[in-house]
Amino acid sequence: MSSWEYRKMNTAPNNCILFGGRREGVQQSLFRETTQGKDAFKAGCVLDAGRHGSDSSSSSEHGGPGKRPPPLSPPFPPPLQDHACVRDEAVHRDARPELRPTSSHKSRALDCKICERFATIKSASLIQEHEQDSELREQMSGYKRMRRQHQKQLIALENRLKAEMDEHRLRLQKEVETHANNTYIELERLAKRHTVHTDKEIKAATAEEKRIQQQIIAQQKKELTTFVDNQKKEYRLCKDKIKEEMNEDPSTPKEEKQERLSRHKETVQRSQAEDEAHLLDQQRLVYDRSCRALKRRTLVKRHEFEQEQMREELNKKKTQKEMEQALMIRQDESTQELEHRQLQTLQRLRVELILLQHQTELENQEEYNGRRQRELHRKHALEQRQQPQNLKMLEMQIKKQFQDTCKVQNKQYKALRNHQLEVSPKSEHKAILKSLKEEQTRKLAVLAEQYEQSINEMMASQAMRLEEEQEGECQALKQQLQQEMELLDAYQSKTKAQTEAQHERELQMLEQKVSLCRAHLEQKIEEELASLQKERTERIKQLFERQEREMDAFDAESARLGFGSLGSLDFPKEDER
Repeated sequence: MSSWEYRKMNTAPNNCILFGGRREGVQQSLFRETTQGKDAFKAGCVLDAGRHGSDSSSSSEHGGPGKRPPPLSPPFPPPLQDHACVRDEAVHRDARPELRPTSSHKSRALDCKICERFATIKSASLIQEHEQDSELREQMSGYKRMRRQHQKQLIALENRLKAEMDEHRLRLQKEVETHANNTYIELERLAKRHTVHTDKEIKAATAEEKRIQQQIIAQQKKELTTFVDNQKKEYRLCKDKIKEEMNEDPSTPKEEKQERLSRHKETVQRSQAEDEAHLLDQQRLVYDRSCRALKRRTLVKRHEFEQEQMREELNKKKTQKEMEQALMIRQDESTQELEHRQLQTLQRLRVELILLQHQTELENQEEYNGRRQRELHRKHALEQRQQPQNLKMLEMQIKKQFQDTCKVQNKQYKALRNHQLEVSPKSEHKAILKSLKEEQTRKLAVLAEQYEQSINEMMASQAMRLEEEQEGECQALKQQLQQEMELLDAYQSKTKAQTEAQHERELQMLEQKVSLCRAHLEQKIEEELASLQKERTERIKQLFERQEREMDAFDAESARLGFGSLGSLDFPKEDER
């Protein structure tokens, strides 16, 4: 797997898991402030409803609708947390007339806008938000640096493995070239040795032929000498025998004896000359036949020597080819082992980097979870600390509304009193004033009781609502963080599964590649062995055919010269001379 595929596989969706949630926290903060403002508005509406009820009852008691008091202005929103919340409240502000801020609220917003003109004036919340952004950016940059470092490590390992494989292939190529050169040198040396042996055999055959010829000549000379000596002995014996026969007959004249002796001498000499000529012819025939047989034997030895040299050369070529094939198989096995080892090294590093990345992601997520929980805890603690102040301000607003309502009712009662005094006789003025005073006192007491009850209900509801909201925020944050952790775990499991599947595919591809290369190598070995066997068969066949032609031609020439079978002749050896 290349580094590009690894970068593609490990893209940045986990950044949303690691560094998300900040916007949700701000939205929850704005939602809580808006909810508090609405709660305060509801409390004011309750007071307003109670006041309207008392006013309506008062007006009905005094006969007719009369003048209704003006509606109460809504209470102030909760105290501002920081200056940045003014803009958010301006965005989420309700457009209804009864929810518009009071003059003090507007003055605070104006003060915030004035403060925003100064770059150096920042609230603690803005500083904290800026620090969080800096932490997130630093965390993201560190994550990116880690990813780039992992990519660099993978690329460096791939380059190192590629260089190692190139060096391995170059070494194998040098081994094959060295073996080919050694094979060529050994075959050349064998050819030279065969040439030298052939020359030696030719010289030895020539020397042997001369030796045997000399032996035959010497033997024939010895036979001729013995034959001549025997003829001389026979001649002397015959001569002595004839002389004895002639001496036994003394009546034979001397001339007749001489003539008879001369005639016998000529007959014996002619007979001996014929026998000697016949012996010389036989010796010459034996010599020629022996020389021919010797040449045939030399030819047979040369053929055997050529066969032996051919067999040695072919065996040498076969041995060299087997060594070359064994070298190729050993190189293929070493290449397979190196490829498997390199793949295991690359996959091991990839798994280690993925585990390190997952560990970093998990640590960042845990750090993010802890930071979110700490921020929520600080926020809740701040809300708890600010709750008495907020409740006091709401209580002051309700009391101010009560005072304004009392003033309005005083004005209404004064107007009603003046009207009653004007339309009633003077004698009834005292009773009317007394009844109006009692009615006003009763109404104010009821109104005060309603306002006091509203304040108690508002405080109880605000405290309960704050606890419920904080508990809901904790549960929501816990659920959100749990969901984000589950998403991170699912993403990491998916990444591990993809990596394992990729490793399995790479291993299968390597096995297929190895099997294909081994099949090609075995096919190449079989083809080379078949070619070598074919060459061996053809060369042996050509050698036998040539030798057979030479032997047939030699035998035909021998038959033409009158020699019969020459294979049964026996020649004396060198140590028998």
